Amino acid sequence: MGKTVTDDSAARPVSLSSLGWSDFFKDQLEPHEAGLAPHRIATVHRARLTAISQTGPVGLTLPVHSQTGDFAVGDWVLADPQTQLLHRRLIRKTVLERRTEGSKTPQLAGANVDTLFIVTSCNADFNLARLERYLALANEAGTNPVILLTKADTVADAQTYLKQASALQRGLPVVILNPRSKDAAAALAPWCGVGQTVALVGSSGVGKSTLVNTLAGLTQELAQETGGIREHDSKGRHTTTSRSLHAIAGGGWVIDTPGMRTLRVSDAAFGIETLFAEITELAPLCRFRDCTHAHEPGCAVQGAVTAGVLDPERLARWRKLVEESSNQTSGRNGPRGGNAAAGRSKKR
Repeated sequence: MGKTVTDDSAARPVSLSSLGWSDFFKDQLEPHEAGLAPHRIATVHRARLTAISQTGPVGLTLPVHSQTGDFAVGDWVLADPQTQLLHRRLIRKTVLERRTEGSKTPQLAGANVDTLFIVTSCNADFNLARLERYLALANEAGTNPVILLTKADTVADAQTYLKQASALQRGLPVVILNPRSKDAAAALAPWCGVGQTVALVGSSGVGKSTLVNTLAGLTQELAQETGGIREHDSKGRHTTTSRSLHAIAGGGWVIDTPGMRTLRVSDAAFGIETLFAEITELAPLCRFRDCTHAHEPGCAVQGAVTAGVLDPERLARWRKLVEESSNQTSGRNGPRGGNAAAGRSKKR
């Protein structure tokens, strides 16, 4: 039988809508499930799950043959309100997953995330290729990416970093902020309203845990531990070791994730096409339909490079991501969330 969880930041009763519940999930309910209650997964451990329901935080009981690895923080599940026995997971609106080097299966990083905050700092951590990987991840997941630049006070001109980051994808919001400042919460308020879910990704030491604490404000009872920076290489110490869902002062929710310095891209064709829209739009103009944009005559992409319209380094990074992604593909034609998920069986 499930036990009540007492160490969660959302100890007070909440409404389903404030938890992020919407018609997308409501429409998945079957008539015979009227006696079950929606719960949102708050933490995923090796042998147990905790969740938040309208009555507060609880520990869920997994059915026989179920594994915690099948669930992600942010998932919506149906459970018996008396026994807290989990019956099934609802289809995800969006899902963040990443593949680490040497891993055969992707690792679930978060589900039903509306906005992905990609955190990097204005120092040696700033890396265009890695930011593009995070953006491809966000696009493929069906969530909206926002880049956050920290440690602006350590450089002479932070606007240089802002300009480079903004150019990575069309319409990409980029915000310079100090994670420790109260102004940071105000700057991110447009994405952190009631019922909205955000997640933070980025290398260790860029200020993710500090930002979680700032966003949580007075609602966060157990602040995330934060660590320092190794000055010789600008690399941070790992302070977040697991994923968890936290209530934030603006009425929304935030998923903090462990630092990720290495991020492999796989099965992310849609995410890459969105990220490199300028290349995607030029490709149909090439003479050959299967043009690799490397050496073929009549290549519109290479023509753009020659004309100085397209950065050759940008093209090289596109090629690397495409090759890496195509090594493992499932043939999907759209993002993992949204319409792509809506076509799946409700029992999945």
